[in-house]
Amino acid sequence: MGNANSQYYVPEYSKLPILTAIGLFCLGYGTLNLLHANTVGIFAFFIGSIILAAVMFMWFREVIREHRSGLYNEQTDRSFRWGMIWFIFSEVCFFGIFFGVLFYARLISVPSLAGVGTLNENILTHILLWPNFKDVWPLFNNPNPAAFPGAKGALHTWSIPAFNTLILLSSAVTLTWAHWSLKKSARRNLIIGLVLTVILGTCFLSLQAYEYFLAHTHYGLKLSSGIYGSTFFMLTGFHAAHVTIGLIILIVILLRALKGHFSADEHFGFEAAAWYWHFVDIVWLFLFIFVYWL
Repeated sequence: MGNANSQYYVPEYSKLPILTAIGLFCLGYGTLNLLHANTVGIFAFFIGSIILAAVMFMWFREVIREHRSGLYNEQTDRSFRWGMIWFIFSEVCFFGIFFGVLFYARLISVPSLAGVGTLNENILTHILLWPNFKDVWPLFNNPNPAAFPGAKGALHTWSIPAFNTLILLSSAVTLTWAHWSLKKSARRNLIIGLVLTVILGTCFLSLQAYEYFLAHTHYGLKLSSGIYGSTFFMLTGFHAAHVTIGLIILIVILLRALKGHFSADEHFGFEAAAWYWHFVDIVWLFLFIFVYWL
């Protein structure tokens, strides 16, 4: 890095971590109450969202100020890189849990209830409890359709989901082009690449919202539509939340690029945003294959 400071930088005490915890609690509490149609849910959800948005603004501003003040050195840069690596690893574990639920339902629970397999208890469960239940996926006819009415259908794989896949992969290309441009000090191409990435990310989220509208109104697919509806909205919903966060980060990086904050040799802020965005791209590929396609 360009900074010659050899002393490791330790930031001052901050209230932002505790504010983040409060915001996340309000967001989670509000989400749970929204799922149960409680009035307090909408208020807690928006309070948590406002707190988290404010924290992101203040935290970004503080980190940018520290960097522009020349307080960082090579050791600080390494700690940032390892911190980002472990953060992405935790996100891999987070999505791994929900993919595990999906695989468990498709490969174990649904076949078991349908009497598929060699275990006697599977056959007895099917004969005695759910004799009309069949092992099919997507699961529209639940074992107890009176309590959990299934959806009427699902979006075709090669419609909006496939188009969204193309959009997100294209955004990865434009972001990589912007990174190469930054390394070559081609600032005009850097800004064009970032603008294109932000536009593509916005298009992805818009189509995702339209897909949710179609799923809810035309196909009757909801969180309460059994295991298929639950896994569909949990996986795609959390991914959409991560895309939203990544889009906010990219907009901040674009504004910084417009101000000339990055150089060819010192731009980890850009790299961290790119790592996160590429992680979101990879998760979507798994979603497209296992949620929409197979």
